[in-house]
Amino acid sequence: MIKIDNDFDLDNTITCGQIFRYEVVKNGYIVILKDRVVSLIKEGNYILVESNKEDNLKEIIYDYLDLNTNYNEIVNTLNKKDNKLKCNKGLKMIHQYPLETIISYVISQNNRVPSITKSLNLISEYGKKVMFKNKEYYLFPSIDILKKLSIEDFRNCKVGFRDKYLYNIINSNLDIDKINNMNSEEALKYLMSYKGIGMKVASCILLFAYKRYDVFPIDTWVKKYMKDEYNIIGEKNIREFAKEKYGSYSALAIQYMFNSKRNIEVK
Repeated sequence: MIKIDNDFDLDNTITCGQIFRYEVVKNGYIVILKDRVVSLIKEGNYILVESNKEDNLKEIIYDYLDLNTNYNEIVNTLNKKDNKLKCNKGLKMIHQYPLETIISYVISQNNRVPSITKSLNLISEYGKKVMFKNKEYYLFPSIDILKKLSIEDFRNCKVGFRDKYLYNIINSNLDIDKINNMNSEEALKYLMSYKGIGMKVASCILLFAYKRYDVFPIDTWVKKYMKDEYNIIGEKNIREFAKEKYGSYSALAIQYMFNSKRNIEVK
């Protein structure tokens, strides 16, 4: 059992579009991490956590759910910069496995969530099978395993026109650890040097896999929010506004915009 702050929003954190491989269960979720499968059940001020692998479980979960980051402080800073910004401090930025994040967001381009999930699940079947709560799950395959796949193999995973992008990225000199030693501007350029990765995809990768809060994951919902709230149109203008207004927390401000606008529209 892991004690958490009572403002932690498990539902929003898991379902807001950061990750694509999770299963809804009673009062919570089953999520597939890099090396294990976990169930996360919210009960009051606690998350009840179970896993097929208990090693360092609390440390792993705190890192994965970004529970060590002081979001109250971040929200206070953002609200001082912009009191119009609708912040949900219970929404945390999940710290994902970089390789799966890269593949996920390349697949996400011009794609629907159910299709993204289906493709990722098919690719994951090349990874290690894990039994958890009497059900089969698959850990995401390593880059060495993915290098054995052909373009046709990727195509059979229902990724569409992205099959060549994935094949070329995996079989290039991509170094997911190298990004840790780059600043965000360098990392954006590095990721965008690969065909199939533009500014939005690169920003999502850096935010969700590398905890870079100063990037610009701008999508349709953010564009709607910026137009409605600030009368700002165009990605270049939004980036300039965010960089000047929110600085090192631009990505978090943009995620709050996305979450707010999407939830209003969907409801």
